[in-house]
Amino acid sequence: MHRSSYVKARTTLTATTLCLLTLIGTATPVWAQPASAEVNTASLPSLAPIVKRVSPAVVNVATRGTVTEQQQRNPLLEDPFFNRFFDMPEQGPRQKPFQSAGSGVVVDAKEGLILTNAHVVENASEITVTTLDGHDYKATVIGADAPSDIAVIKVKDAKLTDVTLGDSSKAEVGDYVLAIGNPFGLQHTVTFGIVSALGRSGINPDGYEDFIQTDASINPGNSGGALVNLRGELIGINSAILSRSGGNIGIGFAIPSNMARTVMDQLIKYGEVKRGVLGVNIVTVTPDVAENLGSKDLQGALVSQVVNGSAADKAGIKAGDVVTAVNGGPVKSSAELRNRIGLMRVGENVNLTLFRDGKEKHITATVQGKAAGKDSKESEDDDSAAPLHRALRGADLADAPGGAGVIVRSIEANSPASQSPLKPNDLITSVNRKTVTHMKDFTAAAKDQPSLLLNVKRGANSLVIVLR
Repeated sequence: MHRSSYVKARTTLTATTLCLLTLIGTATPVWAQPASAEVNTASLPSLAPIVKRVSPAVVNVATRGTVTEQQQRNPLLEDPFFNRFFDMPEQGPRQKPFQSAGSGVVVDAKEGLILTNAHVVENASEITVTTLDGHDYKATVIGADAPSDIAVIKVKDAKLTDVTLGDSSKAEVGDYVLAIGNPFGLQHTVTFGIVSALGRSGINPDGYEDFIQTDASINPGNSGGALVNLRGELIGINSAILSRSGGNIGIGFAIPSNMARTVMDQLIKYGEVKRGVLGVNIVTVTPDVAENLGSKDLQGALVSQVVNGSAADKAGIKAGDVVTAVNGGPVKSSAELRNRIGLMRVGENVNLTLFRDGKEKHITATVQGKAAGKDSKESEDDDSAAPLHRALRGADLADAPGGAGVIVRSIEANSPASQSPLKPNDLITSVNRKTVTHMKDFTAAAKDQPSLLLNVKRGANSLVIVLR
C-alpha cells in the first residue's frame, strides 16, 4: 500500500458542468471544428477558476529526520561468548537519515494551521512548507494522530491563503472532484475525476477509516493534499492509493473533511486525540445474522459483549443488542460505529438507537475515555482494542451453555476469521493447552499470543486448529 491525498461535495449543474454536458452532446467536437476568429473562448468549459482559487491553499511539505534501521544479523553475533572470544564490537540498531515530501492544505491562514497526513510528518525533525508563490517556511507539529492519519502543523508569520472546509457527508458517488498536490515532486499538480465510492475501510485494520474513493489521479507525494468539489470546498485529505506498481491505477483514498475537522479540533486543543469508547465488543450484522434476529433488512453493529462498569453497561446496553443509529445517523457496520464513537469527545452524550427483541429502543450513553478504567476497551474485532488474536477478527465468540467452553456463533464474511479453519457452532475447549470454560478464560489464554493452538469439538468430531 502506498500513501497519497483527499475532500467534499454534492454538485449541482453549475455553469461549468453545463458546459461539459454541452460538449459531450455536440455532434462535431470543438477540437475538430475549423479554427475561427469568431470562436468565443470565454464560453469554453474550464476548471481553471476553481484551481486558481484553491491552489494557493495547497502547499508542499518537505521533511527531514532519522529512523531506526534494524539490521538483519547472524545469530552468532547475538551470542555474548562469541563476541568476547573474537573481540567483536557491539552492534545495535542504526540511525538512518531520510528526507521526503508530501502535501498539505492551509485551513486557517491567520493562525498558520495546515492539515496533512500523519505519515508525512512521522519521525520528522525538520519540516519546511513551500507555498505556491515559492516562499519557504519552517513548520512545527501541533499534533499527529496515526490511527486516522491526520496531522496538524503550524507556520508563523507567513502570508497564506486558506481553503473552505466543506461538508463531506453531502458527497455522493458520481460527484466531480479535483485532487491537488505534489506527486513525485511535481509541485501543484491538478487531476480531475469523480467520487468512486464512499465509506471505504479495511485498508489499515488498526486505523479509523471512512475513506472517500476517487479515480482522480493520486500518486506518491499527493499525501496530505486536497480533494475539492466543484464549489472549491475541501471535502477530503488525500491519504492512500491502491496500487501494485506504486503509481496511480484509478483507486485513490481521501480522509473525509468531517473526520479531519474532528481530529484537527482535538489535536489543536489537546495535542492528541482522546478517543471515546462505549465498552463493547461488536460485529457487523450480516444477512444471516439479521435473519436469525428476525429482521432480514437489519443493518448495524451487533453487541457481543458489554464490559462491566463501562459507558454501555451504565446506559443499559445488553449483549445481543444491535446499534442501528448514532445521534440519528444510521450505522451500517461495526467499523462505522467504532469510528463514530472513537471520534467523540470524552464525556459527550450520545443518543443510540438499538434493535432489541424485535423492537426499536432509544437510549443515551456518556462516552468514556480509554483511560476511564482498565477494562474500558472498545472492540470491533480488532486486537488493538480487544485482547483476542488477529486471526479471530470477524469471529463472534460467546460462552457455551454450562461452562462447556467457547462457541463460535458466527464468522463475518471476508474477515480474517473467515480464512481460518474455524466454522460457526465450533466449540473451543482449550487454547494453547489451557482448558477454557468461559470467554474470560479464552481471553486470558489468547492475549498477546503470536499463535493459538485450539482444541475444537465439531459435532461428534474433535480436531486441533492452529491460528497464526
